[in-house]
Amino acid sequence: MSRNVLSEFVDYIRVEKGLASNTIAAYRRDMRKLAKYAETLGIELTQLGRDDLEGWISGLADEGLSSRSSSRALHAARSFFKFLTVSRIVQDDPTELLAMPKEFRPLPRYLGREETGALLDAPKADSPRGARDKAMIEVLYASGLRVSELVRMLVTQADLNTGIVSCMGKGSKERLVPIGETARLRLDEYITRWRPLILRKKRSNYLFVTGLGKPMTRQGFWKIIKAYGRAAGIEKPLSPHMLRHSFATHLLENGADLRSVQAMLGHSNISTTQIYTHITRIRLQRIYEEHHPRA
Repeated sequence: MSRNVLSEFVDYIRVEKGLASNTIAAYRRDMRKLAKYAETLGIELTQLGRDDLEGWISGLADEGLSSRSSSRALHAARSFFKFLTVSRIVQDDPTELLAMPKEFRPLPRYLGREETGALLDAPKADSPRGARDKAMIEVLYASGLRVSELVRMLVTQADLNTGIVSCMGKGSKERLVPIGETARLRLDEYITRWRPLILRKKRSNYLFVTGLGKPMTRQGFWKIIKAYGRAAGIEKPLSPHMLRHSFATHLLENGADLRSVQAMLGHSNISTTQIYTHITRIRLQRIYEEHHPRA
């Protein structure tokens, strides 16, 4: 290739498509794998045909790659060849008729009501870090934010008067999410009383900060929430994302409509949100079988 089409493609999905940095990094890795595959065939990346790509996808499955990861790789390839056709580097798109790998989607793991309550009660808001941790966990459960959205949140994105937080989700799309009275009060207390004590005259635009004046990291918060989970007696493996799943599941169990939950979660496709309805159906069936005398 006389021109670096992979570099041009990355610029295209960053600038033109506005994809999130994590998605861009994943697409770049997938396309580098595809480039190596093309080398094994002795052809240029831009010369790959439909049969070549089918062989590549099959090879990924043989290597033990999950159907979800294989689907993402095919999405990356489709975006790449769409870029090539739009840029008139190739005439035909070999991915047009490729079928997506069948994807098994395990049900999201979530916390029960009592487990959630125990986790929320675990941090003690009588110290700067305890108050910060409690506010973070309360806001996460109250809003269903992704952990990356939570740790990147700026002080200006929390409106304590209305109890609304704004966040920048996937594809740089902003959404507004209510957080409820309990989370709002915890957040207000953290911002006005405890956050200045953590910063100790340092300055930061980020809402949730460390003693170094830096924003909390995803890895740091993961460790924090696991520690509180152990303190709360929760035996199942715990992650920040489980609170997002719990948020959606508990809303639907209490009668929230699917479209509203989709909007709050920031899902672009409602089929992604529908998986939570499977959880509620399974739970209802289990309750019926446990308690109905003729079950």
